[in-house]
Amino acid sequence: MRDWGRFVPLMALTGVLALPAWGTEWPQWRGPFFNGSTDERDLPPSWSRTENVAWVSPLPGPSGATPVISSGRVFVTSTVKGTADFVALCFDAQTGKELWRRQAGSNPRRFPNNNMASPSPVTDGKSVFFLYGDGTLLGFDCDGKELWSRSIEKEYGNLALQFGYSNSPVLYDGRLYITVIRRDKPYREPPAEGPLDSFIAALDPATGKTLWKQPRKTNTFDEGMETYSTPIPFARNGKVELLMTGGDFVTAHDPATGAELWRVEYWTQKVRDSRIIPSLVIGEGLVFGTQHKNKGVYALEPPTREPGRDALATGRIVWESADTASDCSTPLFYDGRLYVLDGLSKKTVTCLDPKTGRTWWQGKLTGRDTWWSSLTAADGRLYCISEAGQIAVIQAGGDEFKILHETQIKEPPIRSSIAIAQGHLFVRTAENLYCIGK
Repeated sequence: MRDWGRFVPLMALTGVLALPAWGTEWPQWRGPFFNGSTDERDLPPSWSRTENVAWVSPLPGPSGATPVISSGRVFVTSTVKGTADFVALCFDAQTGKELWRRQAGSNPRRFPNNNMASPSPVTDGKSVFFLYGDGTLLGFDCDGKELWSRSIEKEYGNLALQFGYSNSPVLYDGRLYITVIRRDKPYREPPAEGPLDSFIAALDPATGKTLWKQPRKTNTFDEGMETYSTPIPFARNGKVELLMTGGDFVTAHDPATGAELWRVEYWTQKVRDSRIIPSLVIGEGLVFGTQHKNKGVYALEPPTREPGRDALATGRIVWESADTASDCSTPLFYDGRLYVLDGLSKKTVTCLDPKTGRTWWQGKLTGRDTWWSSLTAADGRLYCISEAGQIAVIQAGGDEFKILHETQIKEPPIRSSIAIAQGHLFVRTAENLYCIGK
């Protein structure tokens, strides 16, 4: 393993090439296909302090948010170290130059292993939207002009998640989606006059106005009502459903109205701590989800409409794997395989057959680091980074676990996933934003 030490911010390297205009973008935290992967090619197989680093730009503080890349720009959510402030940032994807910085808010609230800047931004290449842990939601054009702002907590009450609101917004088909899946009784300020509701909402990206707000009910209680995941679009039979996990259920919603189309209960034993952090993943017509706190992963066959009947047939769990678990990292679907990172307990990466749950291989990551981020993939490789800055590049597919390259950036705490766009990797630490590539 190579130790980079500490980079000099804005390190200038000769021979930096322009990013290709035809490269795939990374517009939201799970990438262009909502599954953690992209079709990018010719990515660097290895890198070091002096090799395959296009640029490095300083950041004002740590964040769990993953950078998003579109139209030659990189958008980053961040705290400001030593203050209660949080900001929205934009960088030139080719040079790393900071194009603009906007003060988004300030809140001294603290959470274990989290901060106010954990939700990832989302962009369509024309506008970009930032969401923060106190419920501040902002829309900008790509030149940094503010379009609108809202306070989700002031409008809808205490966000009431024990480890801090972290749900990322989603842009799809001309709508901006946000989720607030929370416990019904707050345990800190501000107080609530009555039970708090959980909901999914669609907003007009141009104005920020609410198009619809759909309640999402559950029969669990306490921390089991809390969800940190992001909704995922699911296309099947010529239609799109918006999927959400948490509160012991997977639910599907009509993107146009929010109406609940179906729900499947994935956890029937009601316990107070069945909260969910990872998002759902789609692949092979199945929905892949995680149980709470390293209880395992599962594959769900969604309900189908039988010929001649108006009602949907019951969905079912196709397989479950208790030996493959993830408490925080969202699974990855890439090139016909399902990958699960257990970054807290066993420190393993597991490759599964998505149709059967069969384990192709499982391998242990080196060291004792904690891995909060999620796997991403492209060019036949898996990428992951630990809280301490250990980076592993793993061979995708095949019949065995194989680490292709390891390096380290000692700039903790790191909880952001590695984004991949325009032939480059974008790595966010607590101190810098790195662009890795030719």
